[in-house]
Amino acid sequence: MAAVFYTLLVGLALLPLLLYSRFPYLLQDLRYLLKGIRIMTRLRRFKSSVPCFTVLDCFLENVRKNPQKNFIVFEDQSFSYAEAERLSNRVARAVRGRCGVREGDTVALFMGNEPLFVWTWLALSKLGCTVSLLNTNIRSKSLLHCFSCCRAKVLIAGADLHDAVEDVLPVLKEQEVCVLLMADHCDTDGIVSFNEEIKNASDEPLPISLRSKVTIRSPALYIYTSGTTGLPKAAVISHERVWLASFLQKMAGVSSDDIIYIYLPLYHSAGFLMGLTGAIERGITVVLRRKFSASQFWKDCRKYDVTVIQYIGEIMRYLCNTPKADSDRVHNVRLAFGNGIRADTWEEFLQRFGDVRICECYGATEGNIGFVNYVGKIGAMGRVNLLMKKASPFALIKYDTEKEEPTRDSRGFCVEVSTGETGLLVSKITKVAPFTGYANNQQQTDKKKLRNVFVDGDVYFNSGDLLKIDHEGFVYFQDRIGDTFRWKGENVATTEVADVLIMLDFIEEANVYGVKVPGHEGRIGMTAVKVMEGRNFSGSAMFEHVESLLPAYARPRFIRIQGAIDLTGTFKQMKVKLSEEGFNPTIIRDPLYFLDDKKKTYIPMTEEIFNSISDGRLRL
Repeated sequence: MAAVFYTLLVGLALLPLLLYSRFPYLLQDLRYLLKGIRIMTRLRRFKSSVPCFTVLDCFLENVRKNPQKNFIVFEDQSFSYAEAERLSNRVARAVRGRCGVREGDTVALFMGNEPLFVWTWLALSKLGCTVSLLNTNIRSKSLLHCFSCCRAKVLIAGADLHDAVEDVLPVLKEQEVCVLLMADHCDTDGIVSFNEEIKNASDEPLPISLRSKVTIRSPALYIYTSGTTGLPKAAVISHERVWLASFLQKMAGVSSDDIIYIYLPLYHSAGFLMGLTGAIERGITVVLRRKFSASQFWKDCRKYDVTVIQYIGEIMRYLCNTPKADSDRVHNVRLAFGNGIRADTWEEFLQRFGDVRICECYGATEGNIGFVNYVGKIGAMGRVNLLMKKASPFALIKYDTEKEEPTRDSRGFCVEVSTGETGLLVSKITKVAPFTGYANNQQQTDKKKLRNVFVDGDVYFNSGDLLKIDHEGFVYFQDRIGDTFRWKGENVATTEVADVLIMLDFIEEANVYGVKVPGHEGRIGMTAVKVMEGRNFSGSAMFEHVESLLPAYARPRFIRIQGAIDLTGTFKQMKVKLSEEGFNPTIIRDPLYFLDDKKKTYIPMTEEIFNSISDGRLRL
């Protein structure tokens, strides 16, 4: 008996080691799942309350619990939760008095990052309005399109955007739109200078009856896609979706004692949902900046004692490219969360700026699925497990980049890729994971739906993203549909080529895309690059580099030197316009180079070379 007893003890002692060797991420998985269960329990409680409990109600709860706690810090000004409450009450009463807005109306907000943006959004939420967040970079036709597609009745603009509003004012007047400018004075007929009315309004709380019919599925916001391939689309963001995005900070490990630094535009989901409303859910302080500045980033973090930062796109690499300083590790930042960091930048960031936990995430503004790399695996943008897949069914399916459509089998159904293979991410549209689509645009909404994926009648959200999942369950971003192109019968992933190019010590940025060539199928590789300051482009070094690291079909045949890489408002590289412009040296004023296999270098692109390619005399 004693031998059996000791054997059992040894077995129990070894069990954790055996479990760890078989499931090395078991504890992190369990902790993440428990967080998820607690969040879904809270969300169910929010849904059942009448009226439903929204992020606005969470803000009001913070006001009651911590009225004097700093909510917004902006350019040496600090506003407590209680001050924000009073200021937003003034805005709400002034807007209601001037424009007569009611519950269910849509109001467009056309403002940059400043506290007044936050007070105005809170005010409109108190009135039960849906808020359309307009990109401050849009003008003329795009501005009118974005304003009109969500059927807004009121336009509230920042003082610095007066000219943009005045440009479209004749159409707004025809539509009898109430136009408010957050300024002290405005002489333009049809635009109301609104600051004085706000100052004179009462700061008394507004009755909850003004928003009594708001449900968890009611539209809270319209957030616009970047519009790199045409006019922007207004994604419908319900109150439920606002909550799910706001909970990301909790899932990433943000606590109530943290201070978050937000410099991303508030008109975008990353800045507004992942940043601002996430901070409200946590009840924390927001350090708000008008726009990103690499040179001021760490100075701000030190000045305001920032502990949590966000990133998106190329931001982290911009920080790594700043001149090194002795103070690089002098800060209190402990957590960075966002999406779009490359593996090499991830490692470089940690080596240079110290022990900062990086939590890479994945999600789309209008999408119905997201991933979080809660383990911290370098290079991965998320992690999946069986329970997650059951709660929110998704799949990676085979995609034909030449036909630009999913591959289907003999029965007409899509085909899942094997573990480790690249596939198109699709997520099943269900009551738990709905896809609310785009405002008043059924055609674009239907375009994002993929039908009869695995069985007749099923409907999946088409993410447009090509991903890969390894045998451990880590998810890796590969490319966007349309970014991946096909040449010589082979698929070329632009991100993989770009990762190779920026390894060169004279290349700061690389934007890879495919261009059409007369008489050829598919697209051939081209890249726009930004050369490091103080360095020169070397055609021979570039040739030697791509020849040794890339297969022939993936090597960029044309190089375009740019002073700055064109980016969207969320720091994503713009490819469509570059692809359309092609490689004609008589049209493009930037320096162009052509890969010459015989000379083993990139040579200046000439009109003669272009004509030889166009008429088929020069074979590619």
